[in-house]
Amino acid sequence: MAEDALCRDCGATAPAGTRRCGTCGSPRLLAHPERDALAIAHVDCDAFYAAVEKRDDPRLRDRPLIIGGGRRGVVATACYIARIHGVHSAMPMYRALEACPDAVVLRPDMEKYARVGRQVRAMMQALTPLVEPVSIDEAFLDLTGTARLHGAPPSVTLARFARAVEAEIGITVSVGLAPNKFLAKIASDLEKPRGFSIIGRDEAEAFLAPRPVRVLPGIGPAAAGRLAALGIRRIGDIARIAPERLQASLGRDAARLLALARGEDPRAVQPRRETKSISGETTFSEDLRAFEALRPVLWRLCETVARRLKRAELAAGSVTLKLKDRDFRLRTRTRSGLAPTQVAERLFRPAEALLREACDGTAYRLIGIGAGDLCGAAHADRGDLADGSARREASRAAAVDALRERFGADAVQRGLGFAPPGRKRPEPG
Repeated sequence: MAEDALCRDCGATAPAGTRRCGTCGSPRLLAHPERDALAIAHVDCDAFYAAVEKRDDPRLRDRPLIIGGGRRGVVATACYIARIHGVHSAMPMYRALEACPDAVVLRPDMEKYARVGRQVRAMMQALTPLVEPVSIDEAFLDLTGTARLHGAPPSVTLARFARAVEAEIGITVSVGLAPNKFLAKIASDLEKPRGFSIIGRDEAEAFLAPRPVRVLPGIGPAAAGRLAALGIRRIGDIARIAPERLQASLGRDAARLLALARGEDPRAVQPRRETKSISGETTFSEDLRAFEALRPVLWRLCETVARRLKRAELAAGSVTLKLKDRDFRLRTRTRSGLAPTQVAERLFRPAEALLREACDGTAYRLIGIGAGDLCGAAHADRGDLADGSARREASRAAAVDALRERFGADAVQRGLGFAPPGRKRPEPG
């Protein structure tokens, strides 16, 4: 039982109920009766893409900032100033700019964000080997048994970690601490940005009861509609429904839902999550329908995916072409059974054939390419007697990578990446 309050800014302790730290004067005090008994955390970087850009350009610090595509794209993330105006992730860009016309808009720089994400991840892994990445900017951590290693309970270790990220990397994180992953994820969202919230085991059921059922993992619009038909709109409503009625409506999910409503989640933090696919996509500022116009965009996306495969030390055994038309209808086509590769050219050839088949006069607003059936990089582009070109193409790609590393990303370009004469090169939107 933690009877004191922990200052998140200087690490000092003060009696519970204190409003400000007696050492540094900070009001950011962390007090909870179960604080030092909990070890499962969810760490989420605050407005990650926007925070990195503001770190790198201090002129943006007090400006509303949106990271996303052109007017036909969507918001990837928005800083908290822009969120005050109603801007949020996945909002169409035109609506975001209507809500916040003074916003600065920047296109995402995924390579830079990935570098920063790896820095944060490395700091997490210095705390515990049990780190389960959820995305580039968030992860679950299990700090069970680390008190002797760090000389402090997990709550203190996490507060130190949050301060270190802010001081060394220049962005902020929010932390949720709880007895399990479900509650930790909810906790990390409670006080953003720079938050640190705790949900204890003893309070979990009462804490969850008034919250909407959409908070529960796996409850989307369809499931929420089925629950509403049973009179279940809040998590607390679940306990008042006869289990057989819940079973009839949700089948096997009923038992899981009942456990979550009690704040129970048996899932362990899994440090090695298998990457299912690596992809890239582009939204156009104007619809494109001609194969000759779409082909160079596809090539540049294949180069991007190849670069990401190499960074992840993976190779692809299939490619999936993704196209979205002007009515937002999605088409996907997959070519499987490829020899594992990390080379853009070997991704492009089957993707190009799929694109040619899909160019039937339909106008497309988005194109994407995904690499699937992933395996380790050791299996990539090995070739055999029937495919002697694999090693040559891999060597050529490695030489191009070396030149770009030395002289910049635009130092070497394939003619495939240029738009046909008379047409402006499409940019991501």
